[in-house]
Amino acid sequence: MPEFAYIARDLTGKRVEGTLAAGSEREALAALSGKDLFPLKVASADGRPAGVKASPRVRARIMAGTYGQLSALLGSGVPLLRSLDLLREQTPHKNLAVVLEDVHARVEEGATLAEAMARHPRAFGELATSIVRAGGEGGFLEGALDRLAKFTEQQDELKSRVVGALAYPTILFVLGTTVVNVLIIFFVPKFERLFTRLRERGELPAVTDWLLWLSKVMQTYGIFIAAGIVIAGFVIRSRLQTEEGRVLLDKLRLKVPIVSGIYLSMAVSRFCRVLGTLLTGGVPIVRSLEISADSTGNRVLSTAIRGAAENISAGESLATPLAACGHFPADVVEMIAVGEQSNNLETVLPHIADTLERDTWRRLDLFVRLLEPLMLVLLAGVVLIVVIALLVPVLKMSTTI
Repeated sequence: MPEFAYIARDLTGKRVEGTLAAGSEREALAALSGKDLFPLKVASADGRPAGVKASPRVRARIMAGTYGQLSALLGSGVPLLRSLDLLREQTPHKNLAVVLEDVHARVEEGATLAEAMARHPRAFGELATSIVRAGGEGGFLEGALDRLAKFTEQQDELKSRVVGALAYPTILFVLGTTVVNVLIIFFVPKFERLFTRLRERGELPAVTDWLLWLSKVMQTYGIFIAAGIVIAGFVIRSRLQTEEGRVLLDKLRLKVPIVSGIYLSMAVSRFCRVLGTLLTGGVPIVRSLEISADSTGNRVLSTAIRGAAENISAGESLATPLAACGHFPADVVEMIAVGEQSNNLETVLPHIADTLERDTWRRLDLFVRLLEPLMLVLLAGVVLIVVIALLVPVLKMSTTI
């Protein structure tokens, strides 16, 4: 009988973790309920959701459309199984068709839609599963799917805008670096014989001598330098895969000048958007915080949010631990506190997310606008130094002649 790892809370709100043997996820959930435990997460012993094999990945924009279509079909009175069958038949995406076919089969066997979706975390994700589970249990599944579609589309649009904004500076940097390396490795060495007499007479400018030395080093050891950079990249990447490395990287992300402000605004915006969506969908606040903690993409912020979940379980407020961590903006914490006091947190959080996203986009746009000319000036400066280093000795030789 397979083993299932679980995270749950008891009647006092205490977090409980462990493993149990069960024939399926449904049996595991039933066993936890029999022990008076509220399950937060149930996964097979290998770390995947119960019964999950490697599921295909589906892009967020495609999933947003799927959620919207499923919501429209259910709202029109089409039964769930027929709706899933229609979506599978109409989708042009092969991976999505495979996922929908399995979801249809599981629902037909008696599983809930959320349980069937949990088998494909690379397509749906924990956020989508939790919202659908809350909608199914609360009797507002089509409304939950509609909100999920809008949220997924908003997040995908924000991600596309960020990638699009950084595309040109990235291309500019790659092309500029390539041009400079080609100049140093292939063009500069052709002048070395020409400058031999000036070097013997001690009249070769220092910048030219340094440039020729750099060119020789790049020609002789360029492959080894490139290999060293690649190896160092792999070592750093492997270190960042560890928990200590990820925590260190997340701390650095919050301390880098200029960039940290944009990164923090995006992380807090995602948290507020996810938490607001979950609360609007009827997910309990403790469970909502458990899910939204990982949406920030930063372990420092996630730890503070999980601490807030424990505070709420003990009857305290959400704003206090968020303010204590020192990373959440003061105005955001204040608005969350007001939302708690007025008991309309699910309304305040999307407003906070909208405000932060607009501010983030303005700051990112300004950063990119400044980055582009800065990179152009930097690359032009490097090329100018190379040209001057080669022209000065030539002019000196022509004057001597």
